[in-house]
Amino acid sequence: MPEIDFWYSIGSTYSFLTIMRLDDWCDEHDVAVTWRPFNVRTVMANQKNIPFAGKPVKSAYMWRDIERRAAKYHIHAKLPAPYPITDLALANQVALLGMGDGWGKNFTLALYRIWFEDNIEAGSETAISEALHRCQQDPRMVLARARSPDTVAALEAETEQAAKLGVFGAPSLVVRGEVFWGDDRLDDALSWVRVGHVA
Repeated sequence: MPEIDFWYSIGSTYSFLTIMRLDDWCDEHDVAVTWRPFNVRTVMANQKNIPFAGKPVKSAYMWRDIERRAAKYHIHAKLPAPYPITDLALANQVALLGMGDGWGKNFTLALYRIWFEDNIEAGSETAISEALHRCQQDPRMVLARARSPDTVAALEAETEQAAKLGVFGAPSLVVRGEVFWGDDRLDDALSWVRVGHVA
């Protein structure tokens, strides 16, 4: 089965659209995807790339664009969601821990639902704890592990790996060294897996 690396960062608004439909898309196309959380804020800061915060016209477009695309995919969302999130690193450290323990994807899905459906800011301890509860995890224990130097270093290493691959934003899909950035690039990534070019 062909494989795609899905680089995402909790805190990325457009990643919501990919995250909420990725499992169904994988089933439909018989493709395997490896979920790779990283710190997009670090990557963007290193490139001096300032996203939507503080840019009212661009932000308004972003929320309307997500609203249109969510309707297209039949994904429920209550917009605008709280943005930007406060502790992006912690949310992604928890997700990375979960990937190693087998509950990371479910945590990510739960946290995005809490953020985009319940309008609770995804970097808050309240939202992260609730997402962990939904995955049958003990928030106190997981948060302590997530804040440990080892987990902090692990997310930094993943972030460095993403940058080395040429990932500069989220969501991004990487197939055999080719980067496809954006929620609308799923089919292009699949085409690259299957035929080695964008069909």
